[in-house]
Amino acid sequence: MRWLTGMLLAGMVFGGDGESVYKQRCAACHDGGVGRAPRAEALKLMSPEGVETALTSGIMSIQGLVMSTGEIHSVAEFVTGKKFGNEALPNRAFCNGSALFPADPLAGPHWTGWGGSDNRREQTAAMAGITAADVPKLKLKWAFGIPGALRAYGQPTIAGGRVFIGTGVRKVYSLDAATGCVHWSFDAEGGVRTAISLGRVGSRWAAYFGDQLGFAYAVNAATGGLIWKTRVEDYPGALITGAPALHEGRLYVPVSSGEEVLGGGANYECCKFRGSLSALDAATGKVLWKSYTIPDQPRPVRKNSSGVQQWGPSGAGVWSAPTIDPQRHAIYVTTGDSYSDPAARTSDAFIAFDIATGKILWSRQMTEGDAFNIACGARGANCPEAKGPDFDFGASPILVNLPNGKRALVAGQKSGVVHAVDPDQQGEVLWQTRVGHGSAAGGIEWGSAADGENVYVALSDVRNRRPAAGGNPTVFGGHGEYDPAAGGGMFALRLATGERAWQTPAPACGDRKGCSPAQSAAVTVIPGVVFSGDLGGRLRAYSTKDGSILWEVETAREFETVDGVKANGGAIDGPGPVVAGGILYVNSGYGFNGGMPGNVLLAFGVER
Repeated sequence: MRWLTGMLLAGMVFGGDGESVYKQRCAACHDGGVGRAPRAEALKLMSPEGVETALTSGIMSIQGLVMSTGEIHSVAEFVTGKKFGNEALPNRAFCNGSALFPADPLAGPHWTGWGGSDNRREQTAAMAGITAADVPKLKLKWAFGIPGALRAYGQPTIAGGRVFIGTGVRKVYSLDAATGCVHWSFDAEGGVRTAISLGRVGSRWAAYFGDQLGFAYAVNAATGGLIWKTRVEDYPGALITGAPALHEGRLYVPVSSGEEVLGGGANYECCKFRGSLSALDAATGKVLWKSYTIPDQPRPVRKNSSGVQQWGPSGAGVWSAPTIDPQRHAIYVTTGDSYSDPAARTSDAFIAFDIATGKILWSRQMTEGDAFNIACGARGANCPEAKGPDFDFGASPILVNLPNGKRALVAGQKSGVVHAVDPDQQGEVLWQTRVGHGSAAGGIEWGSAADGENVYVALSDVRNRRPAAGGNPTVFGGHGEYDPAAGGGMFALRLATGERAWQTPAPACGDRKGCSPAQSAAVTVIPGVVFSGDLGGRLRAYSTKDGSILWEVETAREFETVDGVKANGGAIDGPGPVVAGGILYVNSGYGFNGGMPGNVLLAFGVER
């Protein structure tokens, strides 16, 4: 724990008001443009309770260790400009009466989990309830403001006439799908970024999800009562960002990590985290097996320029939802980069696990030697010698059938390349198509969508207006100010060959602070229409035939909300829109890496 001792002593604060605590402990990152650190003005959108959660049980808990309870409270009130005790939803937010939860919530229109068991992110016409002809007539039906949140990043799940959504301030809500009123809320241990999957447990229906502290949960979908809670990974900085996948009584939980950020400190012994996939009994939460994406345990490799021990291999976190393959009794994931030397053979890769035992069946690496952490953006002591390009996979593998009878796993990478590999031939590469330049925050970020003919790919390629030291134009280590003229674009690639069917450049972005045309969020397709949002807060619908834009709406603005919470939209990133029962739902305000923050869930429909 030498790294922790050094961090604590370096930043020890023994007293002072909120402003002095902020200046000594926080300003260097939040006022200095450090990647992934929201600016001070963005923190004012949060509640003190939300800041407290981040410092005690969230991604900032390491920094919170050096602070007393009084200091945390004082700095939380200082950065938000609010007092504790005002976070609760007003009475008007709650539904009148207690609407019965259906006996089978999946009997009607629904969208649960990330993108289906095959992760195609495709909704059928019957389930969508919206046609291509309807799309230009979509209007806002309601907006729900997430209290105390800096970012809106939990993809909504729709089932049984309800919307289930996680938030960064530990709350999970069950809302009425038609009106947005609140049926119940649940407090998790950490922020909930994952999509939520629904499944039956005995006579009850459970909502399954993970949080930012490595806990997986089953909650009664009708009432919000806890059924079970299991900590899948307790390594410091462990995160569950990919939605757990539910299949035949088991819950498959992927684990990623924030250690790539922690590794930026010169006194940190970087790095020992390894990504993993665990199988849990869906009824009890018992861990049935756990398999690491890097089979080899970390070992000492060298000391950095500050004399601090470095470890490896590490990293290869699983950022996205796993994909189920009942035909081969397999489960597939894509992995992130390595955090330290030596770069693992299974980072930036497709990996297949035996669904019954967790044994690795095969892996196929797409970028070799990619060892990277945040120290590389500022040429810090912990930057690996490999100095990798940070070409993670953030996108789930999509399992599709090809016209020639073969099958493929398709996923885009931050390199800007879309890959198709053969799951029946040890991941043999079928085709690869480049759609962008790629970068640490560019390329393809959170996922594509596929129908029977094409895969629809949104391009990020976000760039900084003012590059970081050394000329790196990515946001990592930079100033968090996006170039409004760089990035974005929509592509349709033929599943059979990877050839471009069409492409549509991104419309120009305004020069608002934080605006970018980059399209990082996951994509969603219904018959004839594909939906994609951008970091400028605009949501668009494209024709699947030729890429023409059918509809566009601006979400980066203030909204009047059904719950009475002050809310505004911002960047659309991370999770994509979901469509079910005639309504299109989307979060606005993801706000990482200098993007525009916000705290609103929007529901669009057609007046019949």
